[in-house]
Amino acid sequence: MGQYAGRATWPVMTGNTASRVGIVQIRPLRADDDMDAQADLTEQAFGTLSADARGVWLQRLEHVIEGGTAFGAFDGGRVVGGAVFFDMRQWWCGRAVPLAGVGNVQVAPEERGRGTGRAMMTRVLDEIAARGFPLSVLSPATMPIYRSLGWELAGGRYAITVPSRSLRDLIPPDIAAGSERPAVRRVGPADAQDAIDVMSRIHEAGRHCGPITWDATGAAINLARPGYYSYLCDDGFLAYRWHNGSDEMFVERMQAASPDALRGLVAVISSHASIADSVQGWINPADPIWWLTRERDATIRSRKMWMLRVVDAPAAIAARGFPPAVSMRMPLSIADQSRPANSGTWMLNVANGKGELDAVAATPAEDAAMLTLGARGLAALYAGTPVVSLRLAGLAAGGDRDADAALDAAFTANAYILDTF
Repeated sequence: MGQYAGRATWPVMTGNTASRVGIVQIRPLRADDDMDAQADLTEQAFGTLSADARGVWLQRLEHVIEGGTAFGAFDGGRVVGGAVFFDMRQWWCGRAVPLAGVGNVQVAPEERGRGTGRAMMTRVLDEIAARGFPLSVLSPATMPIYRSLGWELAGGRYAITVPSRSLRDLIPPDIAAGSERPAVRRVGPADAQDAIDVMSRIHEAGRHCGPITWDATGAAINLARPGYYSYLCDDGFLAYRWHNGSDEMFVERMQAASPDALRGLVAVISSHASIADSVQGWINPADPIWWLTRERDATIRSRKMWMLRVVDAPAAIAARGFPPAVSMRMPLSIADQSRPANSGTWMLNVANGKGELDAVAATPAEDAAMLTLGARGLAALYAGTPVVSLRLAGLAAGGDRDADAALDAAFTANAYILDTF
């Protein structure tokens, strides 16, 4: 790889041959780059954008271009690939961890299979690490490239379907904790920071694992999306849109930190029951809505898995929340080819809801006896995958199987995401 003026050059191969057929330049996108060419590439990769979707896409692209986190792959002057990442926060056991949310990864159809995608993602991962992000998340269309660079399946994005009639008459609480319906107000881009603050309190109080919060600009773009309706109260947030015309609602997010706030937000949705036959939406798989409806007619319609990458292992452990009741100390061996700084022998300490990962020296015999993880195994463990599953999948080896329960208890998580990016 050659570096010059902020660019990276990569030899591109063809088929299974080793002949060099050209050089692809990967560099940050600039404001004066051809946005029509970028949009055309996006539509080739993901389908035609509506006028409204194109406007939101352009706003997000302009935001990441300004921040220097949008990249393009160029063959001469022709754009052949691209990827961006957003400055976000991901919540793990109620603590916010800085996150690079990778999106819009695309390669022109005629260029696929020649190494452009891997070269681009290698550059993106390097930039994520250089900017100090301990974690990265993406939603894959295909996984081999991402797995080869250390991303692994970590959690789900769950879609629910429930008849709207089920939301009109919720079960009364067994134990009344208050019955005052909160004041719910419509919000827009100017309320972005208020929305972030409310969602942060919800994720902290709920000790949630996986959901993300945007930066202020990203949140404002989301709140300005055409056809989206957003509401806020002191400890709840709701955003929905109409789906398939006007007979179905789609809830992008409905979360609350108190029973009254949750019922108040449900009341906003159920007020449309005379128009909407059903409600769909993204959901926490442990959302309290399952325990509020009278019948068992809410169903998980789909689950799409997303991938996590631990970019800086000590920083990721230090930023993550852990169950306060768990206390443990265990040596680990990590092998990470793409981020060598993560590799080595470490001592994991968890106590009082916090964790530390400290480099330690070990004899070859001690190292061989430790639980050993690659980058993919570390990502899956971080997201709550049981150690026995990691061993069976070939993502972990060694260690004391009797001690697996301690690791499982420390990293326990039902990880989910509600957003796309």
